Amino acid sequence: MRAARGSKEPSIVVQLNYITMPTVAKPEIIAEYKTHEKDTGSSEVQVALLTARINHLTEHLRTHRKDFHSRRGLLQMASRRRKLLDYLKHHNLPKYNELLQKLNLRK
Repeated sequence: MRAARGSKEPSIVVQLNYITMPTVAKPEIIAEYKTHEKDTGSSEVQVALLTARINHLTEHLRTHRKDFHSRRGLLQMASRRRKLLDYLKHHNLPKYNELLQKLNLRK
Protein backbone atom coordinates (compact mmCIF):
# COMPACT_ATOMS: atom_id res chain seq x y z
CA MET A 1 0.00 0.00 0.00
CA ARG A 2 1.41 3.39 -0.95
CA ALA A 3 1.29 6.39 1.32
CA ALA A 4 -0.56 9.43 0.08
CA ARG A 5 1.50 12.42 -0.97
CA GLY A 6 2.25 14.80 1.83
CA SER A 7 1.85 12.16 4.51
CA LYS A 8 4.09 12.46 7.56
CA GLU A 9 5.27 8.84 7.60
CA PRO A 10 8.98 8.48 8.37
CA SER A 11 11.14 7.54 5.43
CA ILE A 12 13.64 4.71 5.62
CA VAL A 13 17.22 5.83 6.06
CA VAL A 14 20.04 3.55 4.93
CA GLN A 15 23.42 4.12 6.49
CA LEU A 16 26.48 2.99 4.55
CA ASN A 17 29.58 1.89 6.38
CA TYR A 18 32.66 3.05 4.53
CA ILE A 19 36.01 1.38 4.99
CA THR A 20 38.19 3.80 6.90
CA MET A 21 41.50 3.47 8.59
CA PRO A 22 41.18 2.56 12.25
CA THR A 23 41.33 5.69 14.38
CA VAL A 24 43.86 4.04 16.69
CA ALA A 25 46.46 3.75 13.94
CA LYS A 26 46.24 7.34 12.68
CA PRO A 27 47.52 9.15 15.83
CA GLU A 28 50.32 6.59 16.15
CA ILE A 29 51.43 7.16 12.56
CA ILE A 30 51.29 10.94 12.98
CA ALA A 31 53.32 10.72 16.20
CA GLU A 32 55.97 8.59 14.52
CA TYR A 33 56.46 10.68 11.37
CA LYS A 34 55.84 14.25 12.54
CA THR A 35 58.67 16.75 12.16
CA HIS A 36 57.67 19.07 15.01
CA GLU A 37 55.19 19.16 17.90
CA LYS A 38 52.07 20.34 16.04
CA ASP A 39 52.83 18.67 12.71
CA THR A 40 49.89 16.77 11.23
CA GLY A 41 50.12 17.64 7.54
CA SER A 42 53.73 17.60 6.41
CA SER A 43 54.63 15.57 3.34
CA GLU A 44 56.21 12.84 5.48
CA VAL A 45 53.06 12.41 7.58
CA GLN A 46 50.80 12.44 4.52
CA VAL A 47 52.90 9.80 2.76
CA ALA A 48 52.91 7.59 5.87
CA LEU A 49 49.12 7.87 6.27
CA LEU A 50 48.54 7.15 2.59
CA THR A 51 50.85 4.14 2.77
CA ALA A 52 48.86 2.72 5.69
CA ARG A 53 45.58 3.26 3.81
CA ILE A 54 47.03 1.73 0.63
CA ASN A 55 48.22 -1.35 2.52
CA HIS A 56 44.81 -1.74 4.19
CA LEU A 57 42.93 -1.38 0.90
CA THR A 58 45.29 -3.80 -0.86
CA GLU A 59 44.36 -6.49 1.67
CA HIS A 60 40.66 -5.71 1.09
CA LEU A 61 41.08 -6.08 -2.67
CA ARG A 62 42.78 -9.47 -2.28
CA THR A 63 39.52 -10.88 -0.94
CA HIS A 64 37.13 -8.72 -2.97
CA ARG A 65 38.62 -8.88 -6.45
CA LYS A 66 35.66 -7.31 -8.25
CA ASP A 67 35.43 -4.20 -6.05
CA PHE A 68 36.31 -1.79 -8.84
CA HIS A 69 35.22 1.32 -6.95
CA SER A 70 37.74 0.60 -4.21
CA ARG A 71 40.36 -0.21 -6.83
CA ARG A 72 39.87 3.26 -8.33
CA GLY A 73 40.32 4.81 -4.88
CA LEU A 74 43.49 2.77 -4.42
CA LEU A 75 44.90 4.07 -7.70
CA GLN A 76 44.06 7.65 -6.70
CA MET A 77 45.81 7.23 -3.33
CA ALA A 78 48.88 5.69 -4.99
CA SER A 79 49.00 8.62 -7.42
CA ARG A 80 48.70 11.17 -4.60
CA ARG A 81 51.48 9.39 -2.66
CA ARG A 82 53.67 9.40 -5.79
CA LYS A 83 53.21 13.17 -6.18
CA LEU A 84 54.05 13.80 -2.52
CA LEU A 85 57.15 11.61 -2.79
CA ASP A 86 58.25 13.49 -5.93
CA TYR A 87 57.83 16.78 -4.06
CA LEU A 88 59.82 15.48 -1.10
CA LYS A 89 62.57 14.11 -3.37
CA HIS A 90 62.89 17.49 -5.09
CA HIS A 91 62.95 19.56 -1.86
CA ASN A 92 64.59 17.32 0.76
CA LEU A 93 66.48 14.29 -0.61
CA PRO A 94 67.84 12.96 2.73
CA LYS A 95 64.35 13.03 4.27
CA TYR A 96 63.00 11.28 1.16
CA ASN A 97 65.53 8.46 1.41
CA GLU A 98 64.91 8.08 5.15
CA LEU A 99 61.14 7.88 4.59
CA LEU A 100 61.51 5.22 1.88
CA GLN A 101 63.52 3.06 4.27
CA LYS A 102 61.10 3.51 7.17
CA LEU A 103 58.06 2.64 5.05
CA ASN A 104 59.78 -0.21 3.15
CA LEU A 105 59.03 1.30 -0.25
CA ARG A 106 61.28 0.65 -3.28
CA LYS A 107 62.33 -2.92 -2.48
